[in-house]
This record gives sequence, structure tokens and C-alpha cells, in this order.
Amino acid sequence: MQVRALPVLQNWDCHSCGDCCRSYAVPVTAEEGRRIEAQGWERLPEFQGVPYFVKRNGEFYLNHRADGGCVFLGADKLCRIHGQFGAAAKPLACRIYPFLLVPAGDHWNFGLRLACPSAAENKGRPLSAQAGDARQYADFFESTAAKGSLDGPPPPLYGNQWVGWGDVGRIATAFSKLLANGADPFERRWRKVLFVVSMLRKAKFDGGGDPKKAVVGGRLSELLHVLGTAAEEEEPAEPGEVSRPGWVGRTVFRQLVALFARKDHGAEKGEAQRGPVRRFASAVRFATGRGRVPKVHAVLTDGATFAAGERPLGALGADAVALLTRWHRLKVESLQFCGAPNFGLSVWDGIESLALTFPAAMWLARVLVAGGTEPGAAVTQAVRMVDDNFGFNPLLGSARQKFALRLIAARGDLPKLVAWYGR
Repeated sequence: MQVRALPVLQNWDCHSCGDCCRSYAVPVTAEEGRRIEAQGWERLPEFQGVPYFVKRNGEFYLNHRADGGCVFLGADKLCRIHGQFGAAAKPLACRIYPFLLVPAGDHWNFGLRLACPSAAENKGRPLSAQAGDARQYADFFESTAAKGSLDGPPPPLYGNQWVGWGDVGRIATAFSKLLANGADPFERRWRKVLFVVSMLRKAKFDGGGDPKKAVVGGRLSELLHVLGTAAEEEEPAEPGEVSRPGWVGRTVFRQLVALFARKDHGAEKGEAQRGPVRRFASAVRFATGRGRVPKVHAVLTDGATFAAGERPLGALGADAVALLTRWHRLKVESLQFCGAPNFGLSVWDGIESLALTFPAAMWLARVLVAGGTEPGAAVTQAVRMVDDNFGFNPLLGSARQKFALRLIAARGDLPKLVAWYGR
């Protein structure tokens, strides 16, 4: 399968910050474990009596030291396995991060996770220049994937409404163009996308069983263009013209923000995540939305309050807008927002779940600014926190959270949340 770099201009190179080596529980296959054990680390004093792996729920992961760093992370913030034996000797999860390879019919979409600091800051070479590495990872997945798992059908638009991979790509391209429109504030770009989705939910793409009436190919492109034009007329120009989200919408939203913000592993693990009692108390606090924000992530200050999350952040700087644009266009064009990469969500549900990450990041940025972080840095940190969980935190894929997302969308609160927290 061909590996396709995305049209979004995104750069990345590893700058050896060690963040990923302190943040993640890295899975290790049996073969990888045997290879690491054969490397002779037991001869070094600092590895005496230190296990390389830990076992959780029947799976093995790289061990971490007391300071939160991977057992193989050196004092220079470099991987000792990499330095001694080369990149190929590391577990695949370490080698591929923060790349994303999303199967899309007859090709792979090559994307990136902006949870990585260098990715969020757009530092390094263009992704298009790293197709060789992506090809190696794709070869591995193709050789190990179960038969037929990579050439399956695309996710449904919703219910029993389906279109082919090419038409899913047309939809993603149309959404990406709306998100790239620099003439609009970023929050209005998302409101336009959500308007188009609300209209598309009413369409019957199969033509009622008549192939000649099916909304596919050029007919779909024309419909997307017409709806995009209508969104310009229908969506208010300013967020202040959009009504405030309702109490139910805000309450459910805060509970979803708690999942987007939480850090359960590594040096930045939130104090509110340490034990079931604290987790329960944290959930209650997010539901009520009063007082101090629980430290579900270590970067949240002790004095952060829910009231701070309701204060407008003001006009975003050019760098912050560029970051938000890259982030969401990457997710849309890679198709990470729907199907298997996002807990099996349909196309319409998936794009709405991605839309929710914008007000979630803006809420977190407001709280970080209230704690003393500069606005631009606060937006960057918030994007990294949310992207760390989007598509990866299994709680976001639970039936309860999928219901919460549908509830917000069905009540019409999603575009209101986008406008309210985009102020």
C-alpha cells in the first residue's frame, strides 16, 4: 500500500527532549523483549536488580525508574538502546512515535501526533521528507496484520449510510478547506464544518436504492460546495452572536474535558489520578464545576479554578491559530477522526468528536493562563494535552462517553461550545 503524505505543511524531527520516554507505558512484544534481554544491560551497575519490564493485565511494558523516566533513558535524555544498538533495536512503539499510519483503502495516510513537543512546535523536516521511515513502518504492519484487516470497508457516514473510500476522502478534503480558511476566526471555521455536518446528516447518500441518484463522486463534491457556501450565510460572523451552551451541555462538556486533560502515566501524571478515591472526587468536581480544578495533569496549578475556564481568552496570536489549524487539518486529512483510529466512530460522529477538542483545548488554555502561563504557550500545552488522549484514551471510546458526545450534538450545544470557548 502506498504511503501518502498529507497536504498540510507539518514538520517534525526528534529533538531528544525525553518527553515521550517519561510519559508513556510502552508495550513490548515477546520478540522485542528477548532482543533487549540479549543486549547485556545486566553487566552495568545501574541495571543491577532493576527489571527491564513490568507486566500489567497480561502484557509487558518497559519499566520506569523512580524519577518517571524509562529504564533505558540516559542522563543526556537519549535512549541508551538507540545509542548502543541503533534505532531498529528499540521497540516499535518507540520507533514510530509520534507518527501515525492510518489505512484508507488502497493506501496509508501518514500523519502525526501533536502530543510531542517538537510536533506541536512544528520543528524539523517536513513529513514528506520522511516517507522512507514511514514506508518501513507500513511494511511491518502489512506483514503482521491479520488477513483482510487493512482492506476493510470505510467507516459509515452514520447508521447504514455508506460511501466509498474516495468519497470519504472528498468529505475530509472539504472539511479541511473550511478549517484552512484564514478569512474566518478559527472557532467560526469549526461552526461552518458543524453546519455542513448537520445538513449532511439529513441526506440519503444511497439514492434510495437507485444508483443513478446516489450522492457520490462529482455529485457529492457539488453538494459539499453548496453547503460550504450556505454555511457562510448561516453562521454568525462573531461568537458573541451565538447563544451560550445550556447547563446540560456545559456539565457534560466538563466531564469530557477531564478525560481529554488527564495524564495517567509518567512524570506528568496528575495527582488526582492517584487512587480510586481521588479519581472519584475528581469526577464529582468536574461535574459540579465549582472551586478548584483537580490536578488531572501535573501542569495544572494548585490554584486553578473552574471560574477561570469561563473567562474569555481573547484574540489568539498568529502562531496559536497556525497550530490549531495544523492540528485539526492533520486529524481530518489523515482520517484519524473516525473508524478504527477513533474507537469505531462513524464519519459524522467522528468529526463532531474532533470538533469538541477545540473548546476542550481552549478551556484548558484559559485555566493555564490563569495560573500564569503566557497565552501562546498555554494554547500549545493545551493542544498537546488533548491530542495525547484523542483517539488513544480508552475511556473516550466507552459507551458512556460516546453517548455524552451524541447528547451534546443532539441538543445543539456543540457549535455553541465552540463559539463560547473560542471567544
